[in-house]
Amino acid sequence: MRRLKEPRRFIQVITGARQVGKTTLIRQVLDQSTLKSRYASADEPTLQSSQWITQQWEAARLEAKDVGRRGSLLVLDEIQKIPHWSETVKHLWDADSSSGMPLKIILLGSAPLLIQRGLTESLAGRFEILHLPHWSYLEMQQAFGWTLDQFMFYGSYPGAAPLVKDPNRWARYVKDALIETTISRDVLLLTRVDKPALLRRVFELGCVHSSQILSYQKMLGQLQDAGNTTTLAHYLDLLTGAGMVTGLQKFTGGAVRQRASSPKLQVLNTALMSAQCGLTLTMARKDLPFWGRIVESAVGAHLANASAAGAIALFYWRDRNREVDFVVRAGRTVTVLEVKSSRRRDSLPGIEAFAATFPKARSLLVGGDGIPIEEFLSKPVEHWVTTS
Repeated sequence: MRRLKEPRRFIQVITGARQVGKTTLIRQVLDQSTLKSRYASADEPTLQSSQWITQQWEAARLEAKDVGRRGSLLVLDEIQKIPHWSETVKHLWDADSSSGMPLKIILLGSAPLLIQRGLTESLAGRFEILHLPHWSYLEMQQAFGWTLDQFMFYGSYPGAAPLVKDPNRWARYVKDALIETTISRDVLLLTRVDKPALLRRVFELGCVHSSQILSYQKMLGQLQDAGNTTTLAHYLDLLTGAGMVTGLQKFTGGAVRQRASSPKLQVLNTALMSAQCGLTLTMARKDLPFWGRIVESAVGAHLANASAAGAIALFYWRDRNREVDFVVRAGRTVTVLEVKSSRRRDSLPGIEAFAATFPKARSLLVGGDGIPIEEFLSKPVEHWVTTS
């Protein structure tokens, strides 16, 4: 069950991709809170101005005065859609802090990169971030009774879950209401992108090659009008910030790392792969190479969402033709993970080579004869990679 603490005397900022439950969570909090509250969303057809924030804030101030010292709560949703929102919030917040106005603030946004930019530029020392990742296997199982196979194939968008009985309708919903809306409204509308068609193709490559290492040079070879590697890396960063696709960097063991020339592509929700593959769950299960990538991508998404929330740092590792699936750093503990989608007793030369290079690292096998995949996905990543 997702919970939110009652705001203290600083701004609480909730970020996360579309359809991870930010608005639902805050509405539940408002229903249970004894504070008088005001909720407003900037997710309107017409673009709002900073004056909209001031108007909502002034209305909330009047409510706060009416209820006395306990104050009231103002929630502003999709805040990143307001031009210069952080400067306006800073001005109003500082004025309230000086006057002792008992007004608590929660900001919600579905474009984490833009939210972070505004916070660091204007609101340093005034905020706390709560990142909501995509739903976990346990949450989807408890909410919808999903099996492990359903979770790995259909991913973890709760809004799409009721549609899986009609796979074609489910796929259309994911593509139209989630993928297209996120790209057009959370990336292209709010960020300068000189080549929108290229960004969409980078996203498609990330889905097609999820769980695979693909150099920027190879990406350039598969794309038309691709520009340069810097452009591709920037677009991949935008897609990461939108909670769609990320590029894992190579683990070097050092504190200072440079951007790798060959990122490992990883979807943050396996629905992004399945909705575009043209297969049903039954067909996908019979396609062993594809299903192997689904399994590894499901484990990778579990890890990548923990990384996005700041719980761990996530990498891959490769040396010549030897590689490991994932490397996790949690504090000073380094754990290497290999994922197996079957019980075949294949040798693991990558783990052996990694252990020889980094002898203090722990190693885990997920799937096969190791930790069952269902068990691994049922617990927080920190359970597996932290030591007491």
